[in-house]
Amino acid sequence: MALSQELYATPASRLDSFVAQWLQPYREWKEEVLDAVRTVEQFLRQEHFQGEHGLDRDVRVLKVIKVGSFGNGTILRSTREVELVAFLSCFHSFQEAATHHQTVLRLIWKTMWQSQDLLALGLEDLRVEQRVPDALVLTIQTWQAAEPIAVTIVPAYRALVDSHTLCHLSLTATCTHPHSFIPSASWARGRATAVHRIHPTLKCGLNTSPSPSSFQRARDIHVTVEQWGYPDFKLIVNPYEPIRKIKEKIRKSRGYSGLQRLSFQVPGDERQLLSSRSSLAKYGIFSHTHIYLLEAIPPEIQVFVKNPDGESYAYAIDPNSFVLGLKEQIEDQQGLPKKQQQLQFQGQVLQDWLSLGGYGVQDSDTLILSKKKAGEAPFPAS
Repeated sequence: MALSQELYATPASRLDSFVAQWLQPYREWKEEVLDAVRTVEQFLRQEHFQGEHGLDRDVRVLKVIKVGSFGNGTILRSTREVELVAFLSCFHSFQEAATHHQTVLRLIWKTMWQSQDLLALGLEDLRVEQRVPDALVLTIQTWQAAEPIAVTIVPAYRALVDSHTLCHLSLTATCTHPHSFIPSASWARGRATAVHRIHPTLKCGLNTSPSPSSFQRARDIHVTVEQWGYPDFKLIVNPYEPIRKIKEKIRKSRGYSGLQRLSFQVPGDERQLLSSRSSLAKYGIFSHTHIYLLEAIPPEIQVFVKNPDGESYAYAIDPNSFVLGLKEQIEDQQGLPKKQQQLQFQGQVLQDWLSLGGYGVQDSDTLILSKKKAGEAPFPAS
């Protein structure tokens, strides 16, 4: 009551400071909660849930977004609940997704109990809860304070409908029976902001029935192409355009004759090689982004080198080259002297005067880079 009275007595010029002081959570607590929730998000994105119970295909999660107060930035200090929406890749229609909704929930439920990372967070009270739509509910704990956090997971039909030109996110009911898979319009309106933030190229139809205006061709996006030793340049492409066509644009722009290798990295994830047969949409890229270009001349291969901060760099090198040759490239590009570098592959420290191929390093493999400790021998004991 006293807090309400103080709020009414607060002038408009001081409302921001009032909210920050009395209503918003402490930054350290919020970061700890989000760190625990990221473990759940990573589990959903990385797992391939094996089909069963009439579902003859694997279930894969394309995107995970936070909705509710954690999604739109209005979280209050007393909030202990996080809502996640997981967009699936395995269905061809909203009706098909509704038919298998319960099966998907059971698949995720079963696999969660096998996740060591989630068990380490004190996973408990995992259940399927009847709502509109039905959802998976679980409780985890933050790493340090061990505070319980309730997480709700709602599987949703993927936002990408047509593989070439159309983007459509239907947030209206497609079934009339209870616990319909597709969220209702009122549920969607409260969460549309978060969806728009993840998919800026989508037009969300919040009417009770789809109409032609609910569909919109995916807008072209700007792609910044980065290449070490060269200035960045931008291309205008469509997310559904084959990556081989993007490479053709790069070839015409730069006059390359070698093999182009394109890759990109989402912060916190591994760097991914972009396949010429795929499109940016297949990798969940719908807005302005940066991709890295590496020109490899056969028999060179592309290898990724991951730094301690999680960022990866791509290098072109002959697999018969010495490890020292790769370290020299790393020194040129990143500035870390080769004598201070330690490279590991599959848990094994690489010695300078042996070849990468001798360690079994192949195209698109990732090596781990670390800085040697002071006084450490240049070669590990064999």
